[in-house]
Amino acid sequence: MLSKKQKKWIEEKRGHGELSNYKPWIKISDISSSGRSHRVFGHKTRRTHHLMSDLELATFLILEWSPNVTDIREQFPLQYEDTQDLATLIKVKHPSIRGELHIMTSDFYVITSARSQNQFALQAKYSKDLNNPRVIEKLEIERRYWQSKDIPWQIVTEKDIPLEVQNNIKWLYPESDSEIDADFYSKINFYAEQILKNPNNSTIGLCKEIDNAYHSELGTSLNDLRILLAQRFFTFDLRIDFRKLKCRDLRINQSESWNVISEEILYVSNQ
Repeated sequence: MLSKKQKKWIEEKRGHGELSNYKPWIKISDISSSGRSHRVFGHKTRRTHHLMSDLELATFLILEWSPNVTDIREQFPLQYEDTQDLATLIKVKHPSIRGELHIMTSDFYVITSARSQNQFALQAKYSKDLNNPRVIEKLEIERRYWQSKDIPWQIVTEKDIPLEVQNNIKWLYPESDSEIDADFYSKINFYAEQILKNPNNSTIGLCKEIDNAYHSELGTSLNDLRILLAQRFFTFDLRIDFRKLKCRDLRINQSESWNVISEEILYVSNQ
């Protein structure tokens, strides 16, 4: 049987809705010892996401960064009748708390715009936890659950997310939804030209030179470039730590920003 608390959560429509209307099954306030939990605003969903670990945060940021992902639903509940049946089928104990049925969740249920795979589910687990037989039993229930729904599911560990990628996205994410006014667009050509003229300079070094040349406060140009990168006017391989970027590592994002950047800057490097 469901506990009174779980029945209340169902009445609150937790685990239902989409985008800003979605309510996660578990919120940070429901857990007495939340440890390394995080509340993070999602630009895609326009709501606060409840993440229960640093690994969940890293996974969320990568999903949020992906242009194909359209909706992220964390702490997504699985239908308890189905998980009960699956537990019985594979002869393992269904998760419970103090003898009461525990509704299982996947860390993320994700909707995408991709035709080939428009939805999938993820479970974020630290690799050390995969040595625990009981964890494996519960993961097998979850795997079979999503398999029965014909929805792809996989485990994500800290080994799947390079530290450089995590750090880059953490650096860029706060600016990914910044408003850009008409005056800022004039800076795009300027930075594109400087980047093409100085391929061997580090981006941080170039930004310092620009600040000095234009008597700007130190860090002004780097912040401008951060916004341009966060909003994908320029792109780079996220496996390269942003502190080690060279200008030659940056690319003009033709797919999203080509109409904003004038074509003549493409020829600057040949002049």
